[in-house]
Amino acid sequence: MKLQSVFVGAVCLLTGLNVPVGEAVAQDKIRWKMQSAFGSQLPHIGPSGQRFQKDVEVMSGGKLEIRFYEPGALIPALECFDAVGKGSVEACWTTPGFHASKFPAMPFFTTVPFGPNFGEFLAWKWFAGGNKFRDEIYEQNGLKAFDSFCIGPETSGWFRREIKSADDMKGIKMRFFGLGAKVMEKLGVQTQLIAPADIFPALERGVIDATEFSMPAMDVKQGFHQVAKFNYFPGWHQLVSCSEILMNKAKFDALPDQFKRIIEVAAGHQVAYTFAESEAFQFDIMAEMQAKHGVQFKRWSDDDLAKYEAAWLEVIKEESAKDPLFKKVADHYLEFRKKYAIWGDAQYMKGTYLKK
Repeated sequence: MKLQSVFVGAVCLLTGLNVPVGEAVAQDKIRWKMQSAFGSQLPHIGPSGQRFQKDVEVMSGGKLEIRFYEPGALIPALECFDAVGKGSVEACWTTPGFHASKFPAMPFFTTVPFGPNFGEFLAWKWFAGGNKFRDEIYEQNGLKAFDSFCIGPETSGWFRREIKSADDMKGIKMRFFGLGAKVMEKLGVQTQLIAPADIFPALERGVIDATEFSMPAMDVKQGFHQVAKFNYFPGWHQLVSCSEILMNKAKFDALPDQFKRIIEVAAGHQVAYTFAESEAFQFDIMAEMQAKHGVQFKRWSDDDLAKYEAAWLEVIKEESAKDPLFKKVADHYLEFRKKYAIWGDAQYMKGTYLKK
């Protein structure tokens, strides 16, 4: 009876203040807008943002809403850095690699050519201080981020014509992402960074001759196989890729500690979930593309991969000479890889040891 009386009294008070009960309850709810750089129809990376939204809602008991918006619904897909920093939107489901025009070192926090596997990459980012560089850059620009999802290796690209060797890349116009684009440019490729939703139209109209984007389950949704029939492997430029929830720092700092932790935990869950999911569903798609759509899968020769790697080492040297921050991050990353090799080379097996 006492609890009932308190509730009735509260209702009367609200009524006397002319505030509807539903509106008063709604005022306790925090609502954020989060634009994704990846459409919800894209397997793995699109739904990861929607899963994150649901996890936050459930864990907060409905008190925190971070609403998923499709690319371009609120702001241009590649303009999250400025928009979130200014508070135009509270958050973006995006990737550090899309901010390379602001800071050339940013792609290091997404993926690195000829880089580490999933475990080694997160070891550098989370425990060896890699993400501290990212966090310092973001803090200076009114931003806060957590790693949000990772995916497995990507393909090396889709081409309208067969590429016999890396030497044939000269003069090709190609959509390319991150630090791998710098490598392509060393080989004479004209690269463009195009938002995911705009890649197929550019390929179809001949604005570009080739494109890399992601892995088979996502690439088939993009329709690349309708225009380009040659798909190359391995994805030397993105052996593992990790993205982020990018947030306005002032708005994040204003949240209760409980909600801050919920966001961090919900994002972290997608890191493992999306990686495992992306590894589980590629082989059937590859078989279907080959059987039904006439896609030819090609693998770069060891000589070609050596040329790409040599170009990558040149990129590190040249970019480090131009940008002190790039050099600082690159040196830290390479030093960690050298240390990690003591463990990695001793413990991890490569390939198969069975006679064929």
